[in-house]
Amino acid sequence: MNSSAPSPAKTKKTPSKIRILIFIFQIALVMALLVLWLCSKSIQESKSLWVLFFYSLPSEFLIAIAPHEPVLVYFGKFYPPLTVALVAIAGTLIAETLNYSVFKFVTDTGTFNKIRNRKTVTKIVELFNKAPFIALIVAGFTPVPFYPFRFLAVLAHVPLTKYILAIFLARTPRFYLLALIGYVIKIPDYLLLLLFIVLAVTPYVPFLRKLLKNRKKAKSIT
Repeated sequence: MNSSAPSPAKTKKTPSKIRILIFIFQIALVMALLVLWLCSKSIQESKSLWVLFFYSLPSEFLIAIAPHEPVLVYFGKFYPPLTVALVAIAGTLIAETLNYSVFKFVTDTGTFNKIRNRKTVTKIVELFNKAPFIALIVAGFTPVPFYPFRFLAVLAHVPLTKYILAIFLARTPRFYLLALIGYVIKIPDYLLLLLFIVLAVTPYVPFLRKLLKNRKKAKSIT
């Protein structure tokens, strides 16, 4: 037996400096677009389709800090639903390509191996692998949180082309319907702003509840 054979631990892939730089650049780019949108009132009020295109990146990036629904409804008031859907899906496909790259980077790091090998994670991936393409389409079209499926697609080794195709087939009709709502109903801007705030805050409600609960426990102990 050759004692000089590399151990499994040594053969693990580690991200190169180039991949690390690309990872940092991707995060920085999307965050910069989000900050620019949040800080510029003129951009927020703009009806340019370029704004919709670039907004699609942070609104579909990782855990989607900025909701896309009210923005699509807003643009639907000024453009045909199909135009809005096609512009939004173009930006979304770029965002989802970045998502795939970022999650691939994370899963390739050695620190992630413990999480990957947990029984719960393994079972979820096995269940997802029974019909990954259909699962992505259903999750992409319905209002369920989509970010776990981005991660699952990478864990299950779904090819990027197949993942992007699923996103296109799921998100395009969803975007069209949202734009159609704005085109037909003409919802007032203040209601869309309220919807934006509700959708942006809702994902953090469980975290805030847990934080308040932990504080109450800490106070009762002291």
